[in-house]
Amino acid sequence: MENQTAPAANENQTGPMLTVQSVYLKDCSYEAPKGPRVEGNWSPQISLDINTTANVIAPEVHEVVITVTVGAKQGETTAFLVEVKQAGLFVMRGLTPEDTRRAIGTICPNVLFPYARETIADAIMRTGFPPVHLAPINFEALYQQQLAQMQQQAPAVTN
Repeated sequence: MENQTAPAANENQTGPMLTVQSVYLKDCSYEAPKGPRVEGNWSPQISLDINTTANVIAPEVHEVVITVTVGAKQGETTAFLVEVKQAGLFVMRGLTPEDTRRAIGTICPNVLFPYARETIADAIMRTGFPPVHLAPINFEALYQQQLAQMQQQAPAVTN
């Protein structure tokens, strides 16, 4: 019986291809200066910050990392701060540079965010705080906003 792996089977494929090779937790940091002891009624100010980075690991293989930071403040006191770096290896074959940028800015974060969201919710609950469930994010809209900002900041080219 011939032992043929999926990547070898895909080598004969023509046209663009984007596949997930692996998804993994790259880093996780959690701080709760006072533990779950909070003065007054629990009504925190929640902050959310998301950043996506990418590195070329090998030809056609990109490591994409989405960093999600969630903080909670009760008044002026920090209740908790959690940062998760959720990563994935993505095989990108036959994509134009523009398609690669779009995949890194939209498709890859859409794959990674649910894992990061689950890790954050689990960490918060395991440390005695009420759960914080992050809403899904429209990475396509964020990508379009980023493109629009870059176009506005680009100097006008005159001939």
